[in-house]
Amino acid sequence: MKRLSLRLAAIVMFIAFVDTLNAQTDKINVTTTAVPFLRISPDARAGGMGELGIATSPDANSSFYNLAKTPFSQYNTGIGATYTPWLKDLGLNDVYLLSAAGYHKLDEQSAISASIRYFSLGTIQFTDYNGNLTSNGRPRELGFDVGYSRKLGDRLAIGLALRYINSNLTAGYTTTGSTAKAGNAVAGDVSLFYNAKNESGQGWSAGVAITNLGSKIGYTNDASQKEYIPANFGIGGSYTLAFDEQNKLTFGADINKLLVPAAPTLTDPTDEQQDSINLVNYHDQSVVSSWFKSIGNGAINFSLGAEYGYNDQFFFRTGYFYEAKSQGGRQYFTLGVGIKYNVVGLNFSYLVPSGSGVTRNPLSNTIRFGLVFDLDGGADKSSGE
Repeated sequence: MKRLSLRLAAIVMFIAFVDTLNAQTDKINVTTTAVPFLRISPDARAGGMGELGIATSPDANSSFYNLAKTPFSQYNTGIGATYTPWLKDLGLNDVYLLSAAGYHKLDEQSAISASIRYFSLGTIQFTDYNGNLTSNGRPRELGFDVGYSRKLGDRLAIGLALRYINSNLTAGYTTTGSTAKAGNAVAGDVSLFYNAKNESGQGWSAGVAITNLGSKIGYTNDASQKEYIPANFGIGGSYTLAFDEQNKLTFGADINKLLVPAAPTLTDPTDEQQDSINLVNYHDQSVVSSWFKSIGNGAINFSLGAEYGYNDQFFFRTGYFYEAKSQGGRQYFTLGVGIKYNVVGLNFSYLVPSGSGVTRNPLSNTIRFGLVFDLDGGADKSSGE
């Protein structure tokens, strides 16, 4: 029987936002899920604004936050790609998130889109109980989705997406009574976007996005051990001030609520039977009932962000992300810049280091890089963007 190396254990601990927080003095019960890479912001623009993205202006990466924004884009086609180093602050160079997304407007009312996220956990070592190296592995996770969005009026649009998820963490790893395997799941998104901006781009917009509504995912042949994926309810708003044709300032806020119930806490150290029953009941919940039972778990975070644009070519961004202490206490500021020339845009974001130990963000001291292509359009400002 094999065990994972300490290195993989450390990576998984950071990605899952560390259940070890439960051992602290304060009452903390972090809501964790499988495939947490779906919660990593895969866009350098949003990353520079505190992960803000539900109601900002549409771009090639809109499908990661609110697909319904796409029909309001002034461009007919958009393509984007982002590279996000992970745990760079710990000296790891082979752990990263790659994302790519794109859309094409079928007409002035509708658009199709597709996106992909690939998360590499680097190279890990499998050893036996004596610490002898047996083999190497490269755990990885993938999310691929396709979507369709359509205007329901001059200002309102809806977006629908279907997602396939593959999580190959410990394929071939064998334990007593079960064999580890790659996990697979299917999920869907539904989103709304309301755009009240005028022809000069000034005004407000709002959005709602319910994402990752889908099946549980399992990593062994034991059907009772399947885990929840990170279903999420998000709502956001933004307002843009157009001082003149060259200067614009946008600021906004997002609120996200994880639709996953918190795992049961220990009731009594001497009553292991009751704790086992509670854990079985937790896993036996249906996906739909788990969404409603998650209402009281407090898994909420807030994003505040701002973007200043000059001549639609130079952009300066900042933001703040807040998470309650009971859910891990991640709180940090972000900075970002963007440069656009003709159809090509470059975006960079930086997360200001904060916290320590398990509360230190895996993206501390990390620069995210994004590339965007806006094709076929831009002259028509009637969309208000």
